[in-house]
Amino acid sequence: MNRMKELALIVAGIDEEYQNSVIDGIIACAKEQGAGISCFSAFGGVISGRSYDIGEYNIYELVNYDRFDGVLLMINTISDSAQKQKIVTRVRSSGLPVVVFDCADYPDFYNITIDNTAAMEELVRHVIREHGARRLEYISGPASNPEAQARLTAFRRVCLENNIKLSENSIHYGNFRSIDGRHAAEEIISRCPTLPDAVICANDAMALTAIAEFSRHGIRIPEDMIVTGFDNTYYARHHYPSLSTVERPLNRAGYLACETLMKLIRGEACDRVQKLDSKPVFAESCRCRCPEDTDIPAYKTGTYELIDRSREDINMLNRMNCQLAEAETEEECMSVISGFLGNMNCERCCICLCEGWDKDWESSSLSAGYSKKMYAPLIWDQGAVRYFGSFDSGRMNPVPHDRPGSISYFLPLHYRDHCQGYFVATNGDFPAKSMLCHSILMLISSSLENVRKLISLSSAVKELDRLYVIDPLCSIYNRNGFIRAADAKYRECRRSGETLLISFIDMDGLKYINDEFGHNEGDLALQQLSAVLVDCCREGWICARFGGDEFILLGPGGSERDAEELEAVFRTRLDQINKLLKKPYDISASIGTVCRQITDSDTMFSLITKADELMYEKKKRNPSRYIRR
Repeated sequence: MNRMKELALIVAGIDEEYQNSVIDGIIACAKEQGAGISCFSAFGGVISGRSYDIGEYNIYELVNYDRFDGVLLMINTISDSAQKQKIVTRVRSSGLPVVVFDCADYPDFYNITIDNTAAMEELVRHVIREHGARRLEYISGPASNPEAQARLTAFRRVCLENNIKLSENSIHYGNFRSIDGRHAAEEIISRCPTLPDAVICANDAMALTAIAEFSRHGIRIPEDMIVTGFDNTYYARHHYPSLSTVERPLNRAGYLACETLMKLIRGEACDRVQKLDSKPVFAESCRCRCPEDTDIPAYKTGTYELIDRSREDINMLNRMNCQLAEAETEEECMSVISGFLGNMNCERCCICLCEGWDKDWESSSLSAGYSKKMYAPLIWDQGAVRYFGSFDSGRMNPVPHDRPGSISYFLPLHYRDHCQGYFVATNGDFPAKSMLCHSILMLISSSLENVRKLISLSSAVKELDRLYVIDPLCSIYNRNGFIRAADAKYRECRRSGETLLISFIDMDGLKYINDEFGHNEGDLALQQLSAVLVDCCREGWICARFGGDEFILLGPGGSERDAEELEAVFRTRLDQINKLLKKPYDISASIGTVCRQITDSDTMFSLITKADELMYEKKKRNPSRYIRR
């Protein structure tokens, strides 16, 4: 039995109608040909901010070309030139057959192209000659995009042949995104003292938002100004006024690209370039009356379904947002998310996270891409939920395609440029058809970042607490830590009637050591004395550095015999340390110990004071041993 062929589809902005239409054609062909598709898509260029785009474009680093038989490359949808070059370089090095869309920049790839010039020229000529437009503005796609270049060149050519002068200010560059049309319209309104006769747009998405912005300023289309688009999308056809545009066989282009790639995989010969025709559509936005071909009942039904679905989607997004706001752990996040995945109408959804996604950014390298090992804390499979442990990121999909015609969408999860993981949706059109897919991905990413911050905050609080109670030099309790730990033991001894042992220790000659041998030696002496005290502690006892050269030890249940043994062991350990270190000075200390049952008149600090007094009595009786050797 032959292995199912797997195709990689590289694209950006799958929520746009152009990409939708092409992908629909690809899927239709893949099902007929028995191939699986893995679609890797980013939403780069949508939100201003370079760091955000870096996080989006990480998804292209996930592609393991060794696991694919061919590549469908919609490079024309990716606006970042540096990112495009990285993708092309990796695809070339894979040695796989590659089919691109509307791009003649890479002659070694097979190109499915739609004529971008003839229909655009005809549309612009129509606006100039039939409707008398002389003052023209143009809203373009990215300057680096081949399709955008071809359409702009066609526009310039027709203006030149009709003696229409253009300035560079008349060309407004965007990224083929809806928001670019709005921004261009705002610029035209603010810059032009007189309205242009026509605004020619490089695609429908920008044209429709430009019309909306013009209308918001009281500019009527087409009475005051003509606006045209390119693509003849669903919304362009059903907009009022209906949009004059260029109709392209996008679905056919996707089907033909997939069909060509499968032939190449089988070793069959194919033409390097296959061109499809496009045609202008003259409609209401250029003052033409096109024949009514809309099925009104079907349109009303579709419009209602769209509104109803959008209402349900927004309600779902709000509920999901509310519940994720209360999630404080990864497990709680996954539990909330799993409750909503059934609404996305996909056969299977996976959340794959990088190892270490929840670590401090400073200690992580995840802005550079995915970790070698991933794990899937959530796999939702037709209602069943499970966990998938560690797997190599080169595997990409923790649950590979199990039947021909399957398609999986790989979408990035990140916060700014910090890579968290990715989302995989299999056999469902939610990623491409829903207007909320990108919003939900950002919501999941923000929720994960909130969890990471809570983990970091908890860790920081623990570290601050440790620094509050631990002496940084000797790594034992400081005065704060001693009071906190000793108070509970003191209260328990008082309640139970158990005896309490308290020893107060004062180091001999620390000033002498610091003055004669330096503070580093003084620090070393304090550390060694601390180590001796820790060694003398029994289970359940505590010791602390109480001040500069003062230490304290507290032990519940101690007896007078324990006190004698403690002081004897303490002196023996000091002698052993001095012989081992062979310093030109002795590490010496005086110790006073109180051991008694606690009475009503006692306080912990009165007992500490008593031990301190005993220590000083011994210090006076015994000359200091910190002499030079």
